[in-house]
Amino acid sequence: MKRRILLVDDEVAVLLTLKAVLEISGFDVDTAASAREGKLKLRKYEYAMVITDMRMESEAAGVEVIKAARAAAYHPAVALLTAFPTNDEGWQYTGADKMLVKPMQTRVLLQQIEKLLGTHEAKMAKVAGDPAIAFGTSAKSGARKAASKTVKTVPAKEATAAKAKAKKAPAKKAAANKK
Repeated sequence: MKRRILLVDDEVAVLLTLKAVLEISGFDVDTAASAREGKLKLRKYEYAMVITDMRMESEAAGVEVIKAARAAAYHPAVALLTAFPTNDEGWQYTGADKMLVKPMQTRVLLQQIEKLLGTHEAKMAKVAGDPAIAFGTSAKSGARKAASKTVKTVPAKEATAAKAKAKKAPAKKAAANKK
């Protein structure tokens, strides 16, 4: 099952780019172009993570989204996305688990999201009293590890030759049986 993420940002280019990157990386992604729309989606659907911009309709629109995410019964991980990072730890008082600074390299973004989701899942498991998840031995984390292993690819020419050979084998066997 894909992990679902809600992206909230008033910049359409940011929404579309992040959505494409996350979907290619195996996430199910919903978008919202305002804090108001984001809060409505948080009430209507469940998400593993919410990533919200800070400054949208107002300077504190992102904080409204974070509060709505924290009020959700399913307790998603929350990341604050901003182009205006603060040097101090003031962003932590917003209620976000992590601050993501845009622009960011895709690889770094995905690593930070995976790390935050893993940490959040472990924290939620600990609260729920599930030691298997808390120590990273759940079926979900095992499947994630298995899916992350590289798959050997065969060049198209070799694959075509192997298919042709496989088709000829039964014909040869049938001819040998007639003799």
